[in-house]
Amino acid sequence: MASSSLALCNSLCGHSTVRTIFNTQLQAPQLIRSNRPVVFPSVSVIAKNLNKFQCVRTKASMAETSTTNKKKVQVFDSEEDLAVSLAKYTADLSEKFGKERGSFSVVLSGGSLIKSLRKLVEPPYVDSIEWEKWHVFWVDERVVPKDHEDSNYKLAYDGFLSKVPITPGNVYSINDSLSAEGAAEDYEICLKHLVKRNILNVSAATGLPKFDLMLLGMGPDGHVASLFPGHPLVNEKEKWVTSIKDSPKPPPERITFTFPVINSSAYNALVVCGAGKAGPVQAALGNSQNSDKLPVQMVSAEVELAWFLDKNAASKL
Repeated sequence: MASSSLALCNSLCGHSTVRTIFNTQLQAPQLIRSNRPVVFPSVSVIAKNLNKFQCVRTKASMAETSTTNKKKVQVFDSEEDLAVSLAKYTADLSEKFGKERGSFSVVLSGGSLIKSLRKLVEPPYVDSIEWEKWHVFWVDERVVPKDHEDSNYKLAYDGFLSKVPITPGNVYSINDSLSAEGAAEDYEICLKHLVKRNILNVSAATGLPKFDLMLLGMGPDGHVASLFPGHPLVNEKEKWVTSIKDSPKPPPERITFTFPVINSSAYNALVVCGAGKAGPVQAALGNSQNSDKLPVQMVSAEVELAWFLDKNAASKL
């Protein structure tokens, strides 16, 4: 393993030789003066055709909720109502796992997901969540510098992470100095070390890391993470983290969790807003007869898969 790979893995796993580097990075005054992101250690209607769901009106959230085994679908009158409910959902799971395990592992994606998390950085959650128990990961990342406009890390840092007191050493970003393959390998090695240190749970069913919560978005083509319709990586079964060099959506080079890891999560939340995404939502939750599954249709979870939809995204149901 290359020295940079080892350094990344050690930094993410808290080895003292790398903590010194990490502390120096945090204290570097030029990062503060330039306003660049601090570099953490590298490494209102449910459709009638959904009769398989049992619908319940929940006045508090102004949403209609449908539930099946391991699946919950909520449709909100507005994206604002969705954001309020998503914050409570995340905060409740943070409290649950914080009490049960003393930590909370949460996985972020890019796109509009970070905007939907904005209520977490407002009262009452910003002051009541035990942020020091959070361990933050990315389900996928663009292989670009952390201060690049395309970086999911920068998006999360600017919109969320910089506003809450999460322990910097508990934020696991990729090593953006490596190739896509190298960055994916490093991230997988890091996850394996965190499993060994019991920071990450292991699924009894799959033997893969069992994150407490993954917060997932969906593209207009039905892709999740960086797993795109018709791409061979959708069927990857062996790797935990893999790389893609020919993403149909720029930038082309990315790393991504694979479906076995995504679906080993205890809770997965799919957050989808906008009429432009109504087609894939219909395919996933309606009575689609198409034999070719979209990636979003392949998402599951060990405890619960929760859909958070605004009424525009649910307009074709």
